[in-house]
Amino acid sequence: MPKNNLDSKTVQSALDALSRQPRGSRLTRVLPFLGPAFIASVAYVDPGNFATNIQGGAQFGYLLLWVIIASNLIAMLIQTLSAKLGLATGHNLAEHCRLHFPKPVSLGMWLIMEAVAMATDLAEFMGAALGFQLLFGIPLLAGALLTAVTTIGILGMERFGFRPLEAVISAMVAVIALCYVAEIFIVKPDWSDIAAHVVRPAFSGSESVLLATGIIGATVMPHAIFLHSSLMQGRIVVKDRKKLRTLYRYEIMDVVIAMGIASFVNMSMLIMAAATFYATGKTSVATIEEAYRTLEPLLGPAAKFIFGVSLLFSGLSSSSVGTSAGQVIMQGFIQRHIPLWIRRIITMAPSLFVIAMGFDPTRTLVISQVVLSFGLPFAIVPLVMFTRRADIMGDLVNRRTTTMFAGFAAAVIVALNMYLLYTTFTG
Repeated sequence: MPKNNLDSKTVQSALDALSRQPRGSRLTRVLPFLGPAFIASVAYVDPGNFATNIQGGAQFGYLLLWVIIASNLIAMLIQTLSAKLGLATGHNLAEHCRLHFPKPVSLGMWLIMEAVAMATDLAEFMGAALGFQLLFGIPLLAGALLTAVTTIGILGMERFGFRPLEAVISAMVAVIALCYVAEIFIVKPDWSDIAAHVVRPAFSGSESVLLATGIIGATVMPHAIFLHSSLMQGRIVVKDRKKLRTLYRYEIMDVVIAMGIASFVNMSMLIMAAATFYATGKTSVATIEEAYRTLEPLLGPAAKFIFGVSLLFSGLSSSSVGTSAGQVIMQGFIQRHIPLWIRRIITMAPSLFVIAMGFDPTRTLVISQVVLSFGLPFAIVPLVMFTRRADIMGDLVNRRTTTMFAGFAAAVIVALNMYLLYTTFTG
């Protein structure tokens, strides 16, 4: 994946804002800096999130809304550190692992992260293929092939500069968000109950703890951490210390806005499931297909169609982002300039193979989330290690409190994901 180079007009607008010579409104000044976090945020609204949020809402109502809030706050911190690493050093996380770790460690991490990238693509392709099947009756394999063609077409927009690709991905995120705005209006949830559970941490038995772990595991994604640092490389280059800090503050705004939208979408998924399934006693709804089939008799065909559209756009956008992350990981760890189309085929091939073999879609999504959980420590721990080092980060090195919070968040996420792995393998 090429570095996130922008057109000259966008770069000049950004430099004007950094030089305190802005033109136009405040929104116009912020726009040149928005984009990378929106691409990374797609990982937070992928089909894996559909499965965990629907199951959480159907079984426990609004109880686990606070988990989504907490996990997205953690995601904001982690993605901010990832963006800062690329911004401060000009190298992405995969490149830093290759530069700073012994070669055997780096190669081992590369193999693990390749498996993670493939598992990511598997979940995204399966989600998009399900979207095609549910909406248009297209078989899963044909839907997966359509997803592959669409993904290559979307990523092919890089030849016109990175801004068009950012715009397309951001538009897809907007469609997903609008779909859930419509769903919220249709289901008419209990807002007072929602407000209470947003701020009141609570569980209801061991099953709710397991589902909360699954929600967090499906939220913070290792490939998004690697990708975000790459998206900042060469995007807007400044050497002045004051301008660099100002640029970093703008990138924090990008993260907060994008992750805020992702948080809204995830909350809306759970609210929709709670108000539709839990409220009517259908607590056993646990798969995307069941949710799709059950929506029509409960809420009418419009709700069913909107849900299918959001799933399809989620799968298409996240498969594009997942494929890009696979390219970043391969190029960063092994420093080989493999032709673009070969890298994309390598990342997509396992997904197409699994779907062609006819494996159960829901079971496949679960297995892919397990692989992602296993790979998560290999992204978060190095990120915290690198961003706390002044010799790497310079003026943008973490403050001690930032490292403390990031280390705590990393420990919590790793512990919860290890618990998720344990319960998955032991039943």
